[in-house]
Amino acid sequence: EEIKSIIYLFDLNMAIFLERNLFLHFCLFLLFVTSIEASDPFNSSCFPPDFIFGTGSSAYQYEGTSYGDGKGPSIWDTFTHKHPDRIINDSNGDVAIDFYHRYKGDIKLMKSQGFNSFKFSISWSRILPYGKLSKGVNKEGIAFYNNLINELLANEIQPLVSLFHWDLPQALEQDYQGFLSPQIVDDFGDYAELCFKEFGDRIKDWITINEPYSYALFGYVTGSYAPGRCSAFTNNSMCGVGNAATEPYIVGHHMLLAHAKAVNLYRDIYKASLKGKIGISLISNWFVPNSTKKQDIYSAERALDFMFGWHKKWNTHRRTDRIERYFRRPRRTFGIASLYKGEIQESNYLHNRKWNE
Repeated sequence: EEIKSIIYLFDLNMAIFLERNLFLHFCLFLLFVTSIEASDPFNSSCFPPDFIFGTGSSAYQYEGTSYGDGKGPSIWDTFTHKHPDRIINDSNGDVAIDFYHRYKGDIKLMKSQGFNSFKFSISWSRILPYGKLSKGVNKEGIAFYNNLINELLANEIQPLVSLFHWDLPQALEQDYQGFLSPQIVDDFGDYAELCFKEFGDRIKDWITINEPYSYALFGYVTGSYAPGRCSAFTNNSMCGVGNAATEPYIVGHHMLLAHAKAVNLYRDIYKASLKGKIGISLISNWFVPNSTKKQDIYSAERALDFMFGWHKKWNTHRRTDRIERYFRRPRRTFGIASLYKGEIQESNYLHNRKWNE
């Protein structure tokens, strides 16, 4: 019962993170673990030796140096400066906790808490300022992530890397509207391959895209996250551009194609020598029928298909026709289906809560 209580409090922190920002979650979690250890011997030693006891965040929300050392702007840089009212306290990631300069001290803090893993994301525009490999690589960005990875390993903390945690290079948003265009698939593949080449000798766990559902929902339906696109019927006070009836489905489709592109590159070219794993990070509530009535069962299945099956079952070829028909997803061609074939082997799931339907 004590462990259940602790997990529940951790989930409360996660809920705060989802509604506000990841850095707040990171700080609250560290504070929470510290307070637990002060009164109770609950720490990493309570778990099996091979248990991954870690923490994590996303580049924009903790790195800082958003406009320095050769980094290009991301859509979150643009969004927070253009719409400061959409962020609590009008804050932005220009400085954040200055992890870019202070990462060694933060890693020492992680180690002191008994963490053996750190999940971080690479800022696409820090290593490719214009989003495209053909437009140049920022060597200072590459050096930063090499130094970060080496410091983590020196402290016996295993790095787990997300390639995309929503901070799309602004240049790609301007060039072709980012994930609304199929052009993003090849650019993401080039970016992913650069990361595999530069960091893959030490990174053994890769996540291609963090929560594609959340990116499509909050960026293209509610407009509360970058790039802030939505329709007037979803939020008349903030929506100037976008179409919430079509864009999130197009974005979700292209994110899955980009994911498949990166996965196939890794497995075909790098997995044999680098011996790592690669997958996607999905988030979902769990839905159960409110009764044994057929309509309640159907409603729960449909809700789960929408939030989870949208990305998981479509990849694994289960009930794809129903998902595509109900949710206005672009249908797969033979070529697209072959790109997906067998590409989901590793996945990470973020489970928030259970709903009755």
